[in-house]
Amino acid sequence: MNKIMLIGNLGRDPEMSYTESGVAVTKFSLAVNRITKSSAGERQTETDWFNIVAWRQLAERCNAYLKKGHKVYVEGRLTQRKYTDKTGVERTAIDVTISDMEMLTPKGQGGQGSSSDPFLDENDSLGELEDHPF
Repeated sequence: MNKIMLIGNLGRDPEMSYTESGVAVTKFSLAVNRITKSSAGERQTETDWFNIVAWRQLAERCNAYLKKGHKVYVEGRLTQRKYTDKTGVERTAIDVTISDMEMLTPKGQGGQGSSSDPFLDENDSLGELEDHPF
């Protein structure tokens, strides 16, 4: 099974483009924080970065409603691709191709929320996440 679920903040605004056949694709980076303890026992935050890719209607939705700094839940699968870097070295990248996305930034936060956003509910709360097994 190839499934990944992440909650994090967008590291940059989504970038949408279209394939030659007209299929929408949106890409953005996602920062996922985790709390660890240093060798001295102090709490510290570590951040893992993920490349996120969305296709078709989900790509359009991500591009329309997400902005840098917004908190989101994404679910999808890990995909691998090969590319050649600027120095001519072949490299492998791991992306998260998402099949589902839920906006978690409360309306009015992040400077982007508005009452015209159909995917935001004024009753949404981050506190509800504590009931989930992840």
